[in-house]
Amino acid sequence: MDQKKIAILTGGGDCPGLNAAIRGVTRRLLSKNYTVLGLLDGWAGLLEKRFVELNYATTSGIIHVGGTILRTSRTNVLKDQETIDTAFKNFKELGLDGIVAIGGEGTLTVSAKLFEKGMPLIGIPKTIDNDIDQTDFTFGFATAVEIATEAIDRLHTTAESHNRVMVVEVMGRHAGWIATYSGIAGGADVVVIPEKPRSIEEICKIINARKDRGKRFSIVVVAEGAKILVNGKATGISKERKDPFGRPLLGGIGQFLADEIEKVTGFESRVTVLGHVQRGGTPVSSDRVLATNFGITAGDMVLNNQWGMMPALKGAVMKPVLLSDATVKLKTVPERYLEILQSLEG
Repeated sequence: MDQKKIAILTGGGDCPGLNAAIRGVTRRLLSKNYTVLGLLDGWAGLLEKRFVELNYATTSGIIHVGGTILRTSRTNVLKDQETIDTAFKNFKELGLDGIVAIGGEGTLTVSAKLFEKGMPLIGIPKTIDNDIDQTDFTFGFATAVEIATEAIDRLHTTAESHNRVMVVEVMGRHAGWIATYSGIAGGADVVVIPEKPRSIEEICKIINARKDRGKRFSIVVVAEGAKILVNGKATGISKERKDPFGRPLLGGIGQFLADEIEKVTGFESRVTVLGHVQRGGTPVSSDRVLATNFGITAGDMVLNNQWGMMPALKGAVMKPVLLSDATVKLKTVPERYLEILQSLEG
């Protein structure tokens, strides 16, 4: 019987734990005598037939390393029929039996659609935003929260020393998981997330109420995709440019909030945009374990021919779920956490 060959790719934004997941898939399949290829630069590697062989040597010593040894891109493999045809042609010419695609919303949605067109694919959910549906957590999230929480801790001391309002802008396009978790852990006074648009007046009322109680500083955490109520209409802040999937590039809401808060309250206000700092560097131990678990489970799913699916964390157990189910909608912060944030404000 011919030796089976599987390719692994990482798509979308980089994320702490990607190398641990690559290692997990590779080691599981090598133990069953599979050949494993790593497609370089995400879907671009498939379209251009660029790859490296993944083996025990190439996956040694990478579990603690940030980023991805396969590199990544936001290549839209569904751009047109010619691109799709190229993907299928190269899949066949490389002699692949399947692909394990590690990525977030965009990568998994593409994987689901390619599977519908006949390509054997398994997805692994990764995103620091923690917004992939059907799974309790995605790897990368814990590291991003740790980085954001440490930043908030440090900003507390400078805010209090200077009687300032410090606005911390964190990632989160559609869901405010990072802002919620780091805001709670860091003791933020106001948290603004996409799930609950807020007005400048409401935010400033909380800050002024703190002032009346003798607190002459405040910490405001805002997700990049949060919306501000202006005349009853929710408005987001984004740049004019868009990514290859047509999504606007976010950034700027932190500065907008800081400027408006200073106008209304008179407090000197400064903004810190954490940006890609949240994505980079060494993954925390829990992300290394979670990513490895996802990788090993995806390897098992390859062995069981569970194509068109992805491993999902349900409590303490990994279970296979349909990619088509996981990509219908995003997982947003539930009402219970909104209640917790409201109780802690001020």
